[in-house]
Amino acid sequence: MRNTQLVFSAAALLLGVSAFGQAKDGKGKAPAAPAPMSFFVTSAGAGKGADLGGLAGADQLCQMRAAAVGRGSSTWHAYLSTQGAGAVNARDRIGTGPWANAKGQVIAANVAELHGDTLEIARLGNRITKTSALNEKGEVMNGVGDTPNEHDILTGSQPDGRAYTDAADHTCSNWTSSGMGTAQLGHFDRMGGGNASWNSVHPSQGCSQQNLVATGGAGKLYCFAIN
Repeated sequence: MRNTQLVFSAAALLLGVSAFGQAKDGKGKAPAAPAPMSFFVTSAGAGKGADLGGLAGADQLCQMRAAAVGRGSSTWHAYLSTQGAGAVNARDRIGTGPWANAKGQVIAANVAELHGDTLEIARLGNRITKTSALNEKGEVMNGVGDTPNEHDILTGSQPDGRAYTDAADHTCSNWTSSGMGTAQLGHFDRMGGGNASWNSVHPSQGCSQQNLVATGGAGKLYCFAIN
């Protein structure tokens, strides 16, 4: 019996696996567990176009989606900017990172990397793509080339993650309108629109659910765990 155990252990070591079945890296250490999910795209919007109930309602939607897949212990915020008096920058409300998707893949180490704050960082870019910008269930979502295309994500933000300061409406009345106004959109699949930005490509046709669908989206959000 002892000889059998020794043979099994030796074979396991040769395969890079412990006698208890745990994979090891080249240095004989077990690999680190994947990072818990701290970033996702909502699998669906609120259903009322860009009327999310303001930032509080948008954050609640993120929290509910995360809780549904067992990540409700963290505090979640929607990546959204607001305008006017007391304007809020999306980049200032999502924590400090790093952020990982439902598969444990890190999409950005920090706020600077997420937005390409320096020329050097911008050249490298963050790691948001169609295959990494997963929803809370860990699913790849419809983008360019799929039917329907739903790659538009509500952000109301400029490429640097900050709020607009002009007089135009870029946030559908700070996420309370499903009628008049427009919302600035990003493309989670980094396809189309000229600049292929994840957070700021073009405005929506309007604020209703019908307008968002017609533009190429469904009222979905980016959600980030802030702790």
